[in-house]
Amino acid sequence: MLKAVHLHPEVAAALRDGRAVVALESSVLAQGLPEPSNREADRRMRAAIRARGAVPAITAVVRGVPAAGLDDADLERFLARSGIAKVSARDIPWSMVRGSDGATTVAAALCLCGRAGLPVLATGGIGGVHRVSPGVAFDESADLLELSRSSVVTVCAGAKSILDLRATVERLETLGVTVVGFRTDEFPGFFTAHTGLPVSAVADSAGDIAAAFLANRALGRPGALLVVQPPPAAMALDTRLVEEAVSQALAAASSAGISGARLTPFLLTEVERATGGRSLAANIAMLEANAALAAEIAVALTDSR
Repeated sequence: MLKAVHLHPEVAAALRDGRAVVALESSVLAQGLPEPSNREADRRMRAAIRARGAVPAITAVVRGVPAAGLDDADLERFLARSGIAKVSARDIPWSMVRGSDGATTVAAALCLCGRAGLPVLATGGIGGVHRVSPGVAFDESADLLELSRSSVVTVCAGAKSILDLRATVERLETLGVTVVGFRTDEFPGFFTAHTGLPVSAVADSAGDIAAAFLANRALGRPGALLVVQPPPAAMALDTRLVEEAVSQALAAASSAGISGARLTPFLLTEVERATGGRSLAANIAMLEANAALAAEIAVALTDSR
């Protein structure tokens, strides 16, 4: 029976000493980004976290053991991408039983954060409500439900551009997830800064976000505090360019019969091709920026204790 998530010694020491820790999901490394871009993203995210005084903790299921923080050999296996399953929260028990490796989605990472006592998670973009396509059943990411019941600050660049962003924002509201824009009054579109979708609150500092999270906990509300910031201005893509690329990707997915867990990686790869690699560069830049902000929030949380 699962008693606790296995903590890497550095992560365990940081928690014991009251130092800041930032959790990271591993599916972006094992499925979301191709080699060698996944290695660059890993290096830049962890460096950004350490530069701000926090400790990075990549979440995963390692040979059947839920973990926060990977040693070098395990990390290399996940970066090599071979034989690593994509694991959502519901899949963790089966991975444990089988003793297999599993790269965590946002939903799975949130689950492990709650079990390990990690209050801050950084990712690129959350999953959400998929766009409706002819002959395809309604599809909604498990990330949304897990956000509604996980008391974790989750930093992202909004939801992935391949999704129905308006429907995703509506679902977040229905599920009672507090969404705070970091120096933006719009819900970002992952590759794009502007979607025309307003957020209900805007924060100007990591300290404000930490205070809001603690207030949420004081009220006994179970959900996450979802912090959204636009991708770095120099790397953000034009909205029209992204929409055209997504339309092409959706058509290609339909023709190829791609659905389920394979859909998001397929669509992102097709968008990368359609944008001449610009979406990939934007993805890595936003992962680094979100990790940096998450570290500042984690440090603010430890300072407020």
